[in-house]
This record gives sequence, structure tokens and C-alpha cells, in this order.
Amino acid sequence: MFSKAQQLVNWIKITGMTGVNTFQKALLPPLCLLCGAAGTDHRDLCAGCAGDLPLNSPACRCCALPLLAEQGPICGHCLSRPPSFDHAFAPFLYKSPVDYLIVGLKFNHRLSHARLLGELLAEALVARREAPPDCIVPVPLHPRRLRERGFNQALELCRAPARRFQIPLLGEGLKRIRHTTPQTKLNAQQRRTNLVKAFILSDPLKGKRVALVDDVITTASTVTECARVLRAGGAAEIEIWAIARAVDCAI
Repeated sequence: MFSKAQQLVNWIKITGMTGVNTFQKALLPPLCLLCGAAGTDHRDLCAGCAGDLPLNSPACRCCALPLLAEQGPICGHCLSRPPSFDHAFAPFLYKSPVDYLIVGLKFNHRLSHARLLGELLAEALVARREAPPDCIVPVPLHPRRLRERGFNQALELCRAPARRFQIPLLGEGLKRIRHTTPQTKLNAQQRRTNLVKAFILSDPLKGKRVALVDDVITTASTVTECARVLRAGGAAEIEIWAIARAVDCAI
């Protein structure tokens, strides 16, 4: 069992409270979530494990699928069938050890993973040196799924980029109104139709440049349907942000 002090610091690290960094470092210094060694750069990740993260570069600017170095910025599929969103960015591939961190977050309630993954996403976005969007919208969970899980992993991943860029995080910008079969239980074709009319927009986003955030892009079915709803609500530009891109699926 954690002591009350440890529980407090863990909560601080998860929620990202400011003004307590000195207290946090002194009481519970960062430890690597992958190997248990001392963390570096004030993160729960050591330098060695950081070097093992599978980078997704170069990648298609439209759908974030990895590309060969000699290919152009956009894959052939997106050239022939452009997606409903404008761009996608996923700094890592859905391979070890990134998959371990994401699975631990989604299915084992390890919220400390969300803080680390969110920080890694924010750092990768800063490194691009591109203008930030006007707002960030997480892919929502249906209320029933949210009750079961206790949190929305996409929302938790949004927090670090929202703080870093100091832009609004619209936690309920999209709502999921239809409970559907989990995408992980469906094949690629079923995923494309499973989410039709599953989302609604809370408020119009006329003329806004929106970052839509999810944990992993696989077939892109979920973000495609969400982007369609955002576009219908007036969003001028939509970019998908995700931690990782699966390489064995296409849009």
C-alpha cells in the first residue's frame, strides 16, 4: 500500500498540478515506468528507455502511416482518397514499449502512463515548430464506457499539450451518443461502419483550427467519424494527434 504522502504525489503527477514541482521531486523523484531506473528530464522515463521508443518518421502527413525515406510527404492512399481530416501526427509506432504504456493506461488504470505519454506528445509537437491549433478536442467515450473505465484516456492525454501550448481543452467538445462494439473486437471493414452517427458536437466550432486527440490510430475509423462531425460543425482545419500509429492497418 502507498503511504498517504505517496498517494498525494501520485495524484499531483497525474493531474499535472503546478507550483509543486520542488515538493514532488523531493518526496518522490521520477522513476522510469518501463524499467524502474531514475527518470531523466523530470519525466518518468530514463534515457535508455527513451532511446528505445519506436519513432514514426518519416510518416504520411495526412494519415501518419510510416513512409519510406524516398517517398513524398503523402502516401498513395491519401493522394487517391483524402481523409475527412487535414493532417495526422503520431510521433511513435504502436510497438513495444509504447504499446505497453498505452495498454497499461487503457485497461489497467495506470494513469501515471497518461502523464508520461502526454508529455512525450507535447514535446514532439513542440519539436515540429508548427503553429498550434485554436483548441483541443479529445475523442469521447460513451457514458457507459466512461463509468466502466473511470476516465477517458484521450482526455488525459490532452492535458500536457493543452498546458504546453496554453490553448483551450474542450473536454466535452464532442459527445458519444451511441454505445457501440469496441473497435478492438472488429475487423477493418466493420470498424468503418461501427461508429456512424455515434458522435455529436456540443457547440459549433466555426472557423476553428482543431486538434482531435486519440491514443492510437489504427484504421482511423474513429477519428474519421469524429472529424466528419467537427467539419459539419464548422471546423476550418482538423489535425489528428495520437501517441502512436498502428502499422498493420490502413484508413
